[in-house]
Amino acid sequence: MRAPFKPSETVDFVVIGSGAAGGSVAKELAVAGFSVVVLEQGPYYREKDFTHDEMKFNFNSPLMNDTKVQPQTFRRTEEETAKAQRSVGYGRQVGGGTVHFAANYWRFHELDFNERTIWGEIPGTGFADWPITYAELEPYYTKAEYDVGVSGLAGANPFEGPRSKPYPLPPMPVKSSGVLFERGAKKLGLHPFPAPVAVISKDFRGRVACVHCGFCARFGCEVGAKSSSLATVIPMALHTGLCEVRADAYVRKIETGANGRVTGAIYFDKNRKEIFQKARAAVVCANGAETPRLLLMSKSNRFPDGLANSSGLVGKYLMFDVGSTAQAVFEHPLNDYKSIEVTRLIHDYYAADPKRGFYGGAGIDARFNSNPLLFGLRGMPRDMPQWGAEFKQNLGEYFTRSMTSMSHATCLPLEGNSISLDPELKDAWGLPSMRVTFKLHPDDVKNQHFILARQREILEAAGAKKVWDNGVWDVSGSVHLMGTCRMGNDPVKSVTDKYNRAHDVPNLFIVDGSSFVTSGRQQPTGTIQALAYRAADFIAKSAKAGAV
Repeated sequence: MRAPFKPSETVDFVVIGSGAAGGSVAKELAVAGFSVVVLEQGPYYREKDFTHDEMKFNFNSPLMNDTKVQPQTFRRTEEETAKAQRSVGYGRQVGGGTVHFAANYWRFHELDFNERTIWGEIPGTGFADWPITYAELEPYYTKAEYDVGVSGLAGANPFEGPRSKPYPLPPMPVKSSGVLFERGAKKLGLHPFPAPVAVISKDFRGRVACVHCGFCARFGCEVGAKSSSLATVIPMALHTGLCEVRADAYVRKIETGANGRVTGAIYFDKNRKEIFQKARAAVVCANGAETPRLLLMSKSNRFPDGLANSSGLVGKYLMFDVGSTAQAVFEHPLNDYKSIEVTRLIHDYYAADPKRGFYGGAGIDARFNSNPLLFGLRGMPRDMPQWGAEFKQNLGEYFTRSMTSMSHATCLPLEGNSISLDPELKDAWGLPSMRVTFKLHPDDVKNQHFILARQREILEAAGAKKVWDNGVWDVSGSVHLMGTCRMGNDPVKSVTDKYNRAHDVPNLFIVDGSSFVTSGRQQPTGTIQALAYRAADFIAKSAKAGAV
């Protein structure tokens, strides 16, 4: 096999990030015959490195960014002084967030791409249509689902857009939470359906099926059944002999020449030695927070406000994963801690409805998103003793008899919500830390209250003995990072075109959640990956035609 490459060797593409987008882009470009170097800031774990150590993976979070070396600051408005705190979370290893995610793998709906036209203007927001349609993206949704292995049931969701092919694998077995959720939802006239998940329900392309261990979210999969980039597209890319993955490569700047074109990327290796990798083009897939940070750090005489930022919109219109949870305890044991988190959900409240008096919608799922230690610390109702003999007795009952309903709601794009460079705080490499500015739009808050009431209704209809929730809170940090380099047809109002090419730099592509125009109803991984396949298709064809 040909790889690895020398930094002094000019490769066709340098891909920054190796998650859902970066892994897919690297695979597609390498298969198309191009030389590719992937720079991943985190380590390269293998399946043998993943265990069920709850303390390690729930609390030390080795699969996530570490704010001890990459501190962040947060403020609600630009008028506030930003304070140091953890605000955004993302995967930091080869495979990115797909290594530890819960593996929900929804498609966006047709309405998500032209919702501004459907709904109209929302004052104070950057609410806009996407420059692409669901129909344009659909073949790439299918491509992604078949490449990585997604389990689901086509046609079961009555609100989903048209599909060109069924899912490659049948849905995962329903859990007790799914059975009860389905019972309650149907009593209310709703339409529950099997959750599409990036976990293989049967052996698939040399990978073994899920063993239902119950350690999915926050944990890596020790058998490779979770369809992460690490287990799927990264090995495909390496198999070509044209792709090299460099772990522990912390990129500090995308370099450009006098003509304004990308010439490569400067990064620190594991020993913090600075290295310049030459490349004919760059694809930035670092996530919706690190991508704008990198672009803003990549200043030059030609790009004094940051690379690809003539619009001034790099870092703007940040959207988060927002939603609420309701929990319930039932008479009989559910033992829902086994297997994957989610097996049933509804999209009945997905579309915004003017009758509600505000914009917003959500998907609602049934799950058990805890492990024994985490449940004991955070899973019990707050109106019950949190310590002592009574707590111990209640814990023994509640852990086996409880389930959770989680909503995944809209988050409106506000120009004031942003990722920027903190003027004072530095990371362990001496680079400007990430400053997060975020405040929910009033409609987002109203929507969450509405959806939380629907969650409680479903659990009560399912026969719960007790239902409780932690209310709706103002978000000060999250995951599912979207919108900070939005795509569009107008270079004044967007950062990239509809193929994820930067308006300002013809050989720079920005391919991850940052290109999102609206948030959908969260669960962005499937759409991120579909966009990556679409962008890679365009990049490969353009490069072969000499247009990159």
